[in-house]
Amino acid sequence: MSELTTPGRSSELAPPTASRAGWTDADLRAVDTVRVLAADAVQKVGNGHPGTAMSLAPVAYLLFQKVMRHDPADDHWLGRDRFVLSCGHSSLTLYIQLYLSGYGLQLSDLQALRTWGSQTPGHPEHRHTRGVEITTGPLGQGLAGAVGMAMAARRERGLLDPDAAPGESPFDHHIFVLCSDGDIMEGVTSEASSLAGHQELGNLVVIYDKNHISIEDDTDVSFSEDVAARYEAYGWHVQSVDWSSGGAYVEDVDALLAAIEAAKAETNRPSFISLRTIIGWPAPTKQNTGKAHGSALGDAEVAATKELLGFDPERTFQVDDDVLAHARRVGDRGRAAHEKWQGGYESWRAANADNAALLDRLSAERLPDGWTDQLPTFDPDPKGIATRAASGKVLTALADVLPELWGGSADLAESNNTTMGGQPSFIPANRQTKDWQGGPYGRTLHFGIREHAMGSILNGMALQSLTRPYGGTFLVFSDYMRPAVRLAALMKLPVTYVWTHDSIGLGEDGPTHQPVEHLAALRAIPGLDVVRPADANETVWAWRTILEHTDRPAGLVLSRQNLPVVERGEGAFGSAEGVARGGYVLAEAEDGPAGVVLVATGSEVQLAVAAREQLQAEGTPTRVVSMPCREWFDAQPQAYRDEVLPPALRARVSVEAAVAQGWREVVGDAGRIISLEHFGASADYQTIFREFGITAENVAAAARESIAAAS
Repeated sequence: MSELTTPGRSSELAPPTASRAGWTDADLRAVDTVRVLAADAVQKVGNGHPGTAMSLAPVAYLLFQKVMRHDPADDHWLGRDRFVLSCGHSSLTLYIQLYLSGYGLQLSDLQALRTWGSQTPGHPEHRHTRGVEITTGPLGQGLAGAVGMAMAARRERGLLDPDAAPGESPFDHHIFVLCSDGDIMEGVTSEASSLAGHQELGNLVVIYDKNHISIEDDTDVSFSEDVAARYEAYGWHVQSVDWSSGGAYVEDVDALLAAIEAAKAETNRPSFISLRTIIGWPAPTKQNTGKAHGSALGDAEVAATKELLGFDPERTFQVDDDVLAHARRVGDRGRAAHEKWQGGYESWRAANADNAALLDRLSAERLPDGWTDQLPTFDPDPKGIATRAASGKVLTALADVLPELWGGSADLAESNNTTMGGQPSFIPANRQTKDWQGGPYGRTLHFGIREHAMGSILNGMALQSLTRPYGGTFLVFSDYMRPAVRLAALMKLPVTYVWTHDSIGLGEDGPTHQPVEHLAALRAIPGLDVVRPADANETVWAWRTILEHTDRPAGLVLSRQNLPVVERGEGAFGSAEGVARGGYVLAEAEDGPAGVVLVATGSEVQLAVAAREQLQAEGTPTRVVSMPCREWFDAQPQAYRDEVLPPALRARVSVEAAVAQGWREVVGDAGRIISLEHFGASADYQTIFREFGITAENVAAAARESIAAAS
């Protein structure tokens, strides 16, 4: 094939090497169009990240036009490859390919980059822009989430088509990731990549844009490790492609394509391709600088770049009709690939009626009929059971009826009670241990001591769309997970966090392990349900309600210590069904209308119940409200909330062994708050509660004060 060229393109710029890729002059023009669109879009809005989108133009174009199996007409096609732009700041890298490929973005959308109401926000947002698989704002979250996608793809194959030969199942696909120096520096990718190597995720291909530039310019100021060697140590299949190795900068697309093909052929390890690029190429003075990374190039630099590439420097957002038509042919290829896949898919359905029915149910996010019949019930027991243990019994009971439910913990399985009894581990066969047996299609997840990555991986699993993942650790370590939890809420993902050891009640481990501010901090995340049940039966209803929601994440906050299982029903306490409404009357006032209401969560509900007995004995009719989930309660009709917390009843006390933040809006101006405004201590939990004043006696005293204040 003759050397690629386009009219007006400077001879100073070496053309790409792309004969193996089958590129024509039209492809070169399309790639150069990507570069000028990136420069123009950022220049128009006045801020953004043009440089990476310019230098990654041939990479992204190769993936969308040649490598990936995708259909622009159906962005939810089960058989599609997934594309993850981990360096989300380079959003134009994705947006322009979505525009060129025909996913629905228009040129006007590129012109509206980073502006109000546009389809092209500063970072790609899942559910906002068609074709965006994952929200990748904070660096590292994309790559870490992609590990979860790869794990979930394997689990889904095990559920639906475990016996097919490698590459022959309609559920086989690849996850392709573009990541940057910044992604690689973030610790979350180290955690996730370590686990990916251990899990031998052969369906994961990462292309690392090694351009040595970040916002502070040359990364040598802070980063000098051998990244390829690190990934080899993780157990990845590692290759390197250097477009600057010959002295002159030549975009050797064929070398990259060969590396990708070798990566796809490697089925027993995830693949890492280190690609040396020059950021901002071919901008004449700002390429290879931090200025190209995070700011507009400037009118003069954009004009000079256009002249080098053979574009009219006086025109903006120039897209030749023939270029767009050529790029849009990917739609025909995608449709053909989809039709070919469809034949295999229909054959699979015909041969696997039960699994096809399961797939239909999972795709519809529908729970099976009668699944709640499997939920356990717990008899009244004053000695009680820890809610973490009750949660474990719920998971085991649901194992057979909800195959989509799977999860584990960050090395705390026995403490978090996250293991479904009798279920195999999700692990390569050669990684089994004496205590943990399983295989590649298993169910029990072992995240290792990697809470940050666990959160991100759970997001990727949920984004794969067919399974319901959960992950456990101590509540205090939700701090490590917070960025991923926030993204789960932002993306409205049905991820469940099993956060145990929920308070100073964990006792002897001391203040480093005792959460104090965590409940308030987590409740501050919009779209996250924080659920803290008071006994075993509330735990059952908490799980039930969480699983019935498909549009949000939830944190299940559970006790280490035993909590009494209260008697419910006629003449006893209110039904645990009230958990589904977030708050309910657990114990009604006796001998008259309530003179005070005690509102509590989790282990402190028993203190409210004990305080009620004292107040009733004194002649004060007292209502106890269990409020396991503030978010669910706030979503109830006003009439119900007023029924539980009558507006005229101003005498109120809240009880929670954590900071008071957020409870004033519940108890009002005359209310009192029993809380913990300092860190904990190391002792048995009974001593700690007593010494810190989280007692029934203090609750009763606070009630008397509130009654006086309300009168």
